[in-house]
Amino acid sequence: MRLHVVSDVHGASDALARAADGSDLFICLGDLVLFVDYDDMTQGIFPQIFGAENAARFVELRTQGRYAQAREYGDSLWAGKGADRRAVLDAAVRDQYAELFASMPEPALLTYGNVDIPSMWPEFLRPGHRVLDGEAVEVDGVRIGFVGGGLISPMRTPFEITDEEFAAKVEALGEVDILCSHIPPSIPELTYDTVARRFERGSSALLAAIVATQPSIVLFGHVHQPLARRTRIGRTECINVGHFRGRRTPFVLDV
Repeated sequence: MRLHVVSDVHGASDALARAADGSDLFICLGDLVLFVDYDDMTQGIFPQIFGAENAARFVELRTQGRYAQAREYGDSLWAGKGADRRAVLDAAVRDQYAELFASMPEPALLTYGNVDIPSMWPEFLRPGHRVLDGEAVEVDGVRIGFVGGGLISPMRTPFEITDEEFAAKVEALGEVDILCSHIPPSIPELTYDTVARRFERGSSALLAAIVATQPSIVLFGHVHQPLARRTRIGRTECINVGHFRGRRTPFVLDV
């Protein structure tokens, strides 16, 4: 069985439409929405609303670790705009979701990323899309488990949950052959982003489950430019499937 796996799509709907070509099973590990592209400040919801110059300043504050100042800067821009912040953001996200889910291959197994808004997905899912979060499914004798979302962080992205909530979803999977998560296990070389120069949050519960149950493969995304894209924990191969917006090609796995 040939799997094509993507994560961190961030608006790349054109490449997404071709991502399942030649596969037996297509998997998406979330982060469909593009709020701002750190490599191109003209792309994403933030510059769409406030322009590339303001987006560049916002990104600069974030990359310096000045998250409170970044939030204050964003708040000041919204105050100057005088618009209903929630309504404007929701409309922009829905526009992106409409395009992305229209491009999403069918059939597909999906889970949420930390920048996704799960409550909106039912509006756009097509018949061949199956969302799994804290659940496992068997495909051709291979048991595949899914855990979506991210952990609470200074970034304050839309779908961040507590460590306890995340751990409960991991525990609900039981033993699986392939474990799919948006975020990596809590291992420094997998969680450190070499371009952003910061550690992203990985899951200690995910790491503990890997040690205890030894799935054959663990697949994840979230960290766009990791120090290491893969490592082994016992017999388990842990693999970052890549920043799909940057790579524009899926990770391919034969099982």
